[in-house]
Amino acid sequence: MSELFEEDGPQGPSNAPEFTVSELSGAVKKIIEGEFGFVRVRAEVGRVSRPRSGHLYFDLKDDKSVINAVSWKGQVAKMQVQPEEGMEIIATGRMTTFPGGSRYQIIVDSVEPAGAGALMAMLEKRKAALAAEGLFDPARKQPIPYLPTVVGVVTSPSGAVIRDILHRLRDRFPRHVLIWPVAVQGQNCAAEVTRGIEGFNALPKDGPIPRPDLIIVARGGGSVEDLWGFNEEIVVRAAAASNIPLISAVGHETDTTLIDFASDMRAPTPTAAAEIAVPVRRELWVTLQEMRARMERALSLGVTRRRQRLSDLSRALPQRGRLLDGPRQRVDQMEVRLNQALITSVSTRRLKLSNRSAVLRPTLLRGMLKRGQEKTVILGGRLSPALARAVAQKRRDFTSATKGLDPLRLSRHTVQARGQLDQLAARFERASKAQTERWRGALDRRAGMLEALSYQKTLERGYAVVWDTAGGVVTSAKEASRMHEVQFADGRARIGGGVAVAPVPSKAKKPKGGGPEQGSLF
Repeated sequence: MSELFEEDGPQGPSNAPEFTVSELSGAVKKIIEGEFGFVRVRAEVGRVSRPRSGHLYFDLKDDKSVINAVSWKGQVAKMQVQPEEGMEIIATGRMTTFPGGSRYQIIVDSVEPAGAGALMAMLEKRKAALAAEGLFDPARKQPIPYLPTVVGVVTSPSGAVIRDILHRLRDRFPRHVLIWPVAVQGQNCAAEVTRGIEGFNALPKDGPIPRPDLIIVARGGGSVEDLWGFNEEIVVRAAAASNIPLISAVGHETDTTLIDFASDMRAPTPTAAAEIAVPVRRELWVTLQEMRARMERALSLGVTRRRQRLSDLSRALPQRGRLLDGPRQRVDQMEVRLNQALITSVSTRRLKLSNRSAVLRPTLLRGMLKRGQEKTVILGGRLSPALARAVAQKRRDFTSATKGLDPLRLSRHTVQARGQLDQLAARFERASKAQTERWRGALDRRAGMLEALSYQKTLERGYAVVWDTAGGVVTSAKEASRMHEVQFADGRARIGGGVAVAPVPSKAKKPKGGGPEQGSLF
């Protein structure tokens, strides 16, 4: 091949053949493929691209050089380990060139992990340290509100991410959105994202700017270097310390940053974060209508079942009229028994009153009344001398006590004491009169009671008392042979000796003569 490039010399014309670009590129391709038909390269994976064709394009790099690598769709499907950015791998394949770009590349057939790259090693070390502090503990995570009133978004205001989020929120359930503009890559990214999270948390609940109910930290996809700001420790600590629930939506579905572990929920994309933040209003309305219809059907079915159950139970119950038959009959029986008991009770009490009033004698009542009056007179006569003696004794005691005292002072005390003594004497006199009147009134009431209960009053109503020869009262028809005298209200009439009187039946017929009927004791 070196002969193709020989020259005759600097003096004469060259006899080297002329090649087209394609011929020269093809010759280079043959040399590289012939010399490097099978190679194993240890390198760190750089940029990774997965187009829709299914092929895989990525970079293999070290600290000095970069080689483009490609794996065709069939080879990618056979790989057990997919190359990820920042991963250190051992790639097996063959070298070739791409004539269309005048560059060489390696066709990778298989990939084996060779260890973490420098960035990935640093990331894993930081992740382990923060996890040991408990910042990634699931118990610290807060629940995402079902329907937040205000949504705070920490992202770049000029990128497509915020437009996707706003569009998705508007389609699903429009909410009030607050945007905290930050740089999403570069050296200022971590500090600005941290200030955005802490700034939303610092807003007062009732301040002029509404405090968000939910925070979304969002960024589009990119390389590990582009997303590195969301792996910084200050960002992770700010996300873990947030009192407002936080959703991280950094990168695409395959991208993972440390803020995803510290947030309350990770969304694979910013659009998915908006879908997680709010429900679909239409679906919510449909769900409410379905629940309302189910509730109405359940209520209707419950009422129908209970009505049927009540109807079934009512058929097993006795009729209303039959329930009252027994109590009605018992009431009738009790009414009959009550009437009979009242008649019997009145008869019994009438008989007891007759028996007790028969033994009352006017002479006994008059004697008791006379003795009470005499006692009252005696007590009244004793009361006045006793009061006089008490007053005299008090006067003597007062006189003896006032001897040797100042006459003027004594006269004042004497006048005062005499006034008090007169008051006491008047009170004693009034008390004695009142007590005497009370005693006299009590005796009068008792005398009236004795007179009302005496058998003499009974005789005035048409009754009579039958006496025997011994002065006793005849109270039974069996003792009719001992009757001697009959006492009426106006005197006594003696019955002839030896006359036997037949007992009169208790229910005798009224005489036809129309004479006056004997009065009742009641």
